[in-house]
Amino acid sequence: MSTPDTTAPDTTARTAAPARATPLALPRILLGAFLLAALADLGSLLAGAETGHLIAKPFLLPLLAAHAAVRGAPRLLVAALLFGWGGDVLLMLDPDWAFLAGMGSFAVGHVCYLALFGRRRTSPALGALYALLLAGTVAVLWSGLPADLRIPVAGYSLLLTAMAYRSSSLGAVAGTGGALFLLSDTLIATGIADLPQLPAPDFWVMLTYIAAQYLLAAGGLKAMYGERRTTS
Repeated sequence: MSTPDTTAPDTTARTAAPARATPLALPRILLGAFLLAALADLGSLLAGAETGHLIAKPFLLPLLAAHAAVRGAPRLLVAALLFGWGGDVLLMLDPDWAFLAGMGSFAVGHVCYLALFGRRRTSPALGALYALLLAGTVAVLWSGLPADLRIPVAGYSLLLTAMAYRSSSLGAVAGTGGALFLLSDTLIATGIADLPQLPAPDFWVMLTYIAAQYLLAAGGLKAMYGERRTTS
């Protein structure tokens, strides 16, 4: 009886390696595509190229949501990002109803974020600070807002502020994302209320918004992996 040739090369690992490489590379590819879309969008806004902005903006949140999904993100995080995408698309339309519909889509996204944060603890002092910011912002904007938008904007601002505050329960990364989301939408509201604007206001709105959604996604993924490690 002949003995097995133990010196023969084992090709199993070599043939299996390419199959493992693609899933590992996919999140990076999607994140890279998101960053390229973000650069194209921000560059278009700085250059005054509206067409570039209209092309790049709709790709941002689907790419980020796909990146989060292939990394095993909770469904609530992916849903929040996709509802943000719905808001992005609706706000690109001209009819007045599209603004309220877009704000509604963002509001559902904030509800998804709040459900994702759950009952994790947050700082009462930070909550008091956000409450003061909310009251001050609504007071400053109120008289400049169209009468039919005052109540919807105030209600949305309350929900957004709650999301920004509760985002800190996932850590500093997500908390910074929540704060930037609040800043981005406040910049939009100051434009609607005809308050003084920064130079290239759309650039600053999108810069803070893109950073906000990325940090919320990154913070959510970081918290998820941290919880898995502690329970394993």
